[in-house]
Amino acid sequence: MKRALGIDFGDSRIGLALSDDIGFMAHPLETIPVKETEPIGRIAEVAEKNDVETIVLGLPRNMDGTYGPSAEKVRAFAEQMRARIAIPIILWDERMTTMQAQRALHEAGRNVKRSREVIDQVAAQTILQSWMDSRIG
Repeated sequence: MKRALGIDFGDSRIGLALSDDIGFMAHPLETIPVKETEPIGRIAEVAEKNDVETIVLGLPRNMDGTYGPSAEKVRAFAEQMRARIAIPIILWDERMTTMQAQRALHEAGRNVKRSREVIDQVAAQTILQSWMDSRIG
């Protein structure tokens, strides 16, 4: 079975998560430092290496459901990815994912301030897991 790739977009770092072979569980994968790595090229490499058939990109929304400037950045990034990667890209509501990631790391005994890169991966994991869970229900 092909996999799905979850992405938590940020100006400084982009977190990636990957589904398991059966599409049941999302796992943190890596953090792309935007200033050091060309992110779309790296995402394309990861997608090809892992036989990804769907990309789930977190779309930030305000708590009232409206979209702000961050959502426009994500939409522009999605369009850049679509121009270079021939894999369907789904924009998925990512409200509260970073807070959920921070809480999960804290509960696991990790220092949140020292875990910035991991936070992005866990946020991507939360985005991807939410999308996969919605397909089951």
